[in-house]
Amino acid sequence: MMNKTVLSILLTASVVSVAEAQTKLVEKVTRQGDELVIPYTKYKLPNGLTLIVHEDHSDPVVHVDVTYHVGSAREEVGKSGFAHFFEHMMFQGSDNVADEEHFKIVSESGGTLNGSTNRDRTNYYETIPSNQLATALWLEADRMGFLLDAVTQPKFEVQRETVKNERGQNYDNRPYGLVYEMTSKNLYPYGHPYSWTTIGYIEDLNRVNVNDLKNFFLRWYGPNNATLTVGGDVKPEEVVKLVEKYFGSIPAGPAVQDMKPQVAKLDKDRYVSYEDNIRFPMLRMTFPTPESGHKDEPALDVLAEILGQGKTSIFYKNFVKEQKAMQASVYNSTSELSGEFSVTVMAYPNTPLAQSEELARKSIAEFETRGINDEDLQRFKAQAESSLINRMASVSGKVSQLAYYETFRNNPNYIQEELKRIQAVTKEDVQRVYNQYIKGKPAVILSVVPKGKSDLLAKAVNYTISKEGYTAGADEYSGLKYTKAVDTFDRTQRPTSGKNPVVAVPDYYTGKFKNGLEFIGTNSNELPTVTLQLSIKGGHRLEAKTPEKAGIASLTADMLNEDTENYTSEEFSNELDKLGSSIRIGSGSSETYIMVQSLKKNLDKTLALLEERLFRPKFTQEDFDRLKKQQLEAIANQATQPTAIANNVYSKLLYGEGNIMAIPAAGTEETVANITLEDVKQFYNANYSPSVSQLVVVGDISEKELTGKLDFLKKWKKKSVQLPADVKTPAVEKTRIYLVDKPGAAQSEIRIGYMAKPYDATGEYYKLGLMNYNLGGAFNSRINLNLREDKGYTYGARSYFSGSEYVGPFTASAGVRADATAESVTEFMKELTDFQKNGIKEDELQFMKSSIGQADARQYETPYQKAGFLGRILEYDLKKDFVKKQTDILQNITKQEIDALAAKNLPVNNMHIVVVGDKQTVLPKLEALHYEIVELDTDGNPIGSTSAK
Repeated sequence: MMNKTVLSILLTASVVSVAEAQTKLVEKVTRQGDELVIPYTKYKLPNGLTLIVHEDHSDPVVHVDVTYHVGSAREEVGKSGFAHFFEHMMFQGSDNVADEEHFKIVSESGGTLNGSTNRDRTNYYETIPSNQLATALWLEADRMGFLLDAVTQPKFEVQRETVKNERGQNYDNRPYGLVYEMTSKNLYPYGHPYSWTTIGYIEDLNRVNVNDLKNFFLRWYGPNNATLTVGGDVKPEEVVKLVEKYFGSIPAGPAVQDMKPQVAKLDKDRYVSYEDNIRFPMLRMTFPTPESGHKDEPALDVLAEILGQGKTSIFYKNFVKEQKAMQASVYNSTSELSGEFSVTVMAYPNTPLAQSEELARKSIAEFETRGINDEDLQRFKAQAESSLINRMASVSGKVSQLAYYETFRNNPNYIQEELKRIQAVTKEDVQRVYNQYIKGKPAVILSVVPKGKSDLLAKAVNYTISKEGYTAGADEYSGLKYTKAVDTFDRTQRPTSGKNPVVAVPDYYTGKFKNGLEFIGTNSNELPTVTLQLSIKGGHRLEAKTPEKAGIASLTADMLNEDTENYTSEEFSNELDKLGSSIRIGSGSSETYIMVQSLKKNLDKTLALLEERLFRPKFTQEDFDRLKKQQLEAIANQATQPTAIANNVYSKLLYGEGNIMAIPAAGTEETVANITLEDVKQFYNANYSPSVSQLVVVGDISEKELTGKLDFLKKWKKKSVQLPADVKTPAVEKTRIYLVDKPGAAQSEIRIGYMAKPYDATGEYYKLGLMNYNLGGAFNSRINLNLREDKGYTYGARSYFSGSEYVGPFTASAGVRADATAESVTEFMKELTDFQKNGIKEDELQFMKSSIGQADARQYETPYQKAGFLGRILEYDLKKDFVKKQTDILQNITKQEIDALAAKNLPVNNMHIVVVGDKQTVLPKLEALHYEIVELDTDGNPIGSTSAK
């Protein structure tokens, strides 16, 4: 069993203003044998801050997480969105950290960072090289204790616009983006902490002022309402000293009490609805269930899986398999105060949702006759174990788990209890929760239908939100005072960094079977797992031989996920789930890929299933008809999505008529309609060959042990596959704006660029990545700081080069406010032109070198990161010293070289500018710019041209 000691040892504080301050060591947990546990040491500072330290020297990285026990549930009616808004403000500088410096300092240190907000908590986190720990703690402490004087009205206004852009991009303008909001406000009573969503309402964001926001900070952001978790290449005693120094003098905030569960209660079915710019009508039925951590949570999770998760589920059988819906799923999701058991059906176009509801109710009732069997529990428990282990693949994953368990269970080692709860679920438990929470119980039934299709509603709206019974909570915000820490050291001084950690490129082995299959692998015993990636070259590009059947590579890959000679797809899925393994097959522009994830103990059985899936597909007419229908519907649906339209039109302009890459990888309605089952069989037989395949293996397995298990791949019959050569793309005659009308769109999608270069690990392509970093490759890049942080036009803007073995484009892109479309185009082109003419600044050059140079510590941490790294070596035939060569290039590149690269590779007068937005809103201002405007339809065909004014 684990070793858990609870101690009352007092450690003398290092440098804090209060001499008698002492830090208490609460407990130390270590691993015993092979048990699933994350070792840690837990401390409590006198100001109430909880500190958890996890020591792990497997990679020279550190993850720092500060979780505040405050989310949108702590907000007031009429002031929604505060918790999330404040998350944004926490990146806008503090007393000793200038505006926009937080991102810059962490990026320059080779780290990555972000924050997130949900109903119940807000967290801020950095992953950094281990020599930068003091810097990360200094940054987090400065905004915990020294923020408010730096919160100004101008910063407040810019971030208000950014949050509104985020709401527009992720909620208002995203298909089905308001489902969660509509469900929440109709499921919970008026004023319930979960009756609004984390993003908040626009009217509330418009109403609040900067003092409201400051009060929110003073009430909830004290160290006594926070957990600081540090994990990775650290020693606990050193972390304690740094935390005492930087956090110890910050005064505690007002006391914070845990909120009590407030589960929703319904007396009858509530039918609600809204219309959206969508193709597929959606039905969402939501039943109230208990909160996270409740004894019934695991059994409800099992019930949801039986009803609607995976190919063994009732809903898959009745809806998807029978072609009654594109998708159908059931999930039990829980939060601190309440849970929600949700049934979601995405029906085919013009399907009355009353039919979907009727079949959903029959499918739920079918559980009573189907019952629950041993395999159901075996599947659930195996997948739960696998999920918990895979979450521990990175130090950030382990830190996040510890922080979550401490915040919501007051026990960082709750993973042990989690496992016990999962293993203890019985058939009787599942039957009981079905009867208690689902059978015959009322739900919120939401219909989302295409605009103008109210005839498809499940039922007419029968519920109106009422304020009856609502009483405002106690005033949490009167008499709050801002008291700063008093220190005995100079907090304005940024900590110095130790020596950069030495990062070892993973040691790897390579080989080749007689049939031409190449493999590469590395032995890593950090987790008892094995990850395999099999890449079969070709993909969408192979369709150049038969462009009239574009989409066949994608359809063939999908067919391989269905029935095999010895298993139905349901039986196959059942076998995989019982192992806690996964095998996924998909197709991209230049390859078909097979991803395999397995616990080491189940690898042999998983590989046997891989052999079955890869070499013995059944290719039934029934599967083909269903998947072809789904692919055609997905293609038709893209015509409603501004992002998809922008990407497709942009590709058509880049690659030109006659190039297979000008056609989406999924094909078009015309090309997919041409595909037959026989075509799929021929594509598989002709193009799936070891001679164009590469295997990457990462995990707890040696080369000798691995190759002994791969006889089925050694016997794979070799075929002659001719991979297509690159096709010359049309030159851009001059920079024009191509406008696609999306009536009513509140945001516009912008793509700017041209065809640039193929990938090269140590040539000009690599150097172009260095050149672009300051232009649009980092959060602190010129483009993002201008359009997001300075102007508030967008939630994010960037630029990048994306070459492969084939020539790829340079692209600058963003989703922007409709009323700022022309201004955004202007700012994009201004930044591109300035960089092309004047190049990089000296401080930017040093920032780029420092940031990219120190980022190596984060490159090879997880199995997927290692697999990606090894895959590139194999794909591009890279030498073992290529990383060293990249480092040499980075360290020695000069301003003159960067400037020359920019002058040559940013042809601002020869780029396509694609704008997808509401023509009525955006055209007048676009016409005022000095570009010819060509109007296109959603397929990229010209419908008109306007000269610049």
